Amino acid sequence: MTELTPRARIVLVDHGRLALIKRVRDGRTYYLFPGGGVEEGETPQDAARREAFEELGVEVELGPLVHEESFGGTIFFYYAAWIVGGSFGTGSWPDHALLTDREREKSGTHEPIWIALEALRGLDIRPRALGDLLAI
Repeated sequence: MTELTPRARIVLVDHGRLALIKRVRDGRTYYLFPGGGVEEGETPQDAARREAFEELGVEVELGPLVHEESFGGTIFFYYAAWIVGGSFGTGSWPDHALLTDREREKSGTHEPIWIALEALRGLDIRPRALGDLLAI
């Protein structure tokens, strides 16, 4: 049996809006919950906090695990989160700094944004089930 690769993401809702990463890649626009891979020696919770800072520029406290799903050999953990410091939109994306210009272009764009909960319906949010749960 193959072990699943863990990834950790946050579900950050603040004042009726949701923090997402807007991705434009290969001419398609879609939205992901902020987060990324769990590094050696990290717990998924540690990774979720680190990734929130790297991608969004904010320090977060985590609440409970609100969603979990497996896809393509990866298990994704989604934690409720709230901002306790930092400034939204100032993430440094250190892993992207290591990419060549060609790799960066192929990867597409990554833009941290807020979207009102009532505007979520009809957007390509991944995972769709979690986006649907949050839409009003």
